[in-house]
Amino acid sequence: MKKKLFAAIDVGSFELAMKIFEISSQSGLKEIDHIRHRLDLGTESYKTGKLSYDRMEELCRVLKEYAGIMEAYKVTEYRTFGTSAIRELENTMIVLDRIKSRTGLDMSVLSNSEQRFLDYKSIAAKGEAFETIIQEKTAILDMGGGSIQVSLFDNGSLFATQNMNLGILRLHEQIKRISPRSGQIRGILDEVIHTRLNEFKKLYLKEKEYKNLIVVDDYISNIINRYQKGNEKKGFMSANAFMKKMENWENAGLKTMAKELDVPEENVLLYVIAGLLLKGILEITGAVQIWAPGVTLCDGIAYDYAEQNKLLKQSHDFEQDILSCARSTNRRYQGSRQRSEALESIALTIFDSTRKIHGMGARERLLLRIAALLYDCGKYISLSAVSECSYHIIMRTEIIGLSHLEREIVANVVKYNQTDFAYYEEIAKVGGIDREDYLKIAKLTAILRLACGLDRSHKKKFTSVKASLHENELWVQVEALESIEMEKGLFQENGMFFEEVYSIRPILKQKKTF
Repeated sequence: MKKKLFAAIDVGSFELAMKIFEISSQSGLKEIDHIRHRLDLGTESYKTGKLSYDRMEELCRVLKEYAGIMEAYKVTEYRTFGTSAIRELENTMIVLDRIKSRTGLDMSVLSNSEQRFLDYKSIAAKGEAFETIIQEKTAILDMGGGSIQVSLFDNGSLFATQNMNLGILRLHEQIKRISPRSGQIRGILDEVIHTRLNEFKKLYLKEKEYKNLIVVDDYISNIINRYQKGNEKKGFMSANAFMKKMENWENAGLKTMAKELDVPEENVLLYVIAGLLLKGILEITGAVQIWAPGVTLCDGIAYDYAEQNKLLKQSHDFEQDILSCARSTNRRYQGSRQRSEALESIALTIFDSTRKIHGMGARERLLLRIAALLYDCGKYISLSAVSECSYHIIMRTEIIGLSHLEREIVANVVKYNQTDFAYYEEIAKVGGIDREDYLKIAKLTAILRLACGLDRSHKKKFTSVKASLHENELWVQVEALESIEMEKGLFQENGMFFEEVYSIRPILKQKKTF
């Protein structure tokens, strides 16, 4: 197969990075160049919500140079992404337009869940090593400039993930504002970090102990590669060895650390913060082994591109991880697993049998599954305002792998499953929903409502549900263990919206088995 050149550009909080890759089915992802430029965008972004003229000029100059390098390599496919420093600007759209006009590069902004998912894919690009490690209890610590993401794995599957505003640059800026004496810095950072991590531990860890901790960052990887023992695999270090190194540094000044790490003294505090974050995670998880594979967001961008364009064979089922997060959220809000999975099965049966009329694909099918799993999570807060509470829970929950827009689609489908459907002008006022996304919401809501009409009693009355199209009718045939008079009424009522959306009349047919 012909080799493909691809460029991935990461406009991060503290650095602009570009990697050029050669992609082929035989050799996979092969990095052929890595260009980095230190540029602190995060400090201004997190503090003021704007970028100064000088920062903007430097950003455009470097990106224009990157465009020139791509041209020299004859790269035709690329992706440029901004992360939290761009995401948290008050004038993001203006900045993106200026970059496009000055450099010719189209840049998109990743939501936090999209960014962390790509970071996660960068580790998965390591193939067998990743798959082997996550068979045991494993935590991933993804340290960014604005926040950290902690994700938990067991038996090869992701079951929980949480974002916390403990980013390295954000903490660095907080310390600068406080201006403590040098001897107080570690104590203040320890207090801030442990307060937040203990909250995470109460919610997610309980008594579980984790063997492995995988780290994605720009600092710990350098430390481990410098100090790991000769008998350890590249990127691996025991937790005990790292903790001893941290103890030694607690008695050393910043100048000593700068010399030992061979970094400018003004950057040493960033390493201290990264080390304290890692130390905190090791303490609450009990992990005994650290793996810092040295991957970056650029690796994840390239892996995602290759996967989407079928240039590489997928090494891990990422869709199952997204669904696992949704199921974890359902459990957290005391939802019934059996009930949600029964509804999911019925909804997918209807979706698959009506592909010709709805025209939606695999991604929308995934969104429907998530909506079915979370359809009544709001009951945890209020039995009288389930739809509104469900909407707000979903919008405030990090579902790794979903964009903000996709999360909004799911939240609206769940909301309008149990309340009067709002038409385009009303929905568009609230979020960034365009007409295409609005139609997705309407189509998915119609399917979920119909499915709910069949499972409203939550008694699992059906031994099977089948659906098929017959001209202008959708025949839904069920085998029932008992009377379904209530379901017939609800099916007919919910079917009115389905008929409005699709111009197809749903017909319920029962095959008695009692």
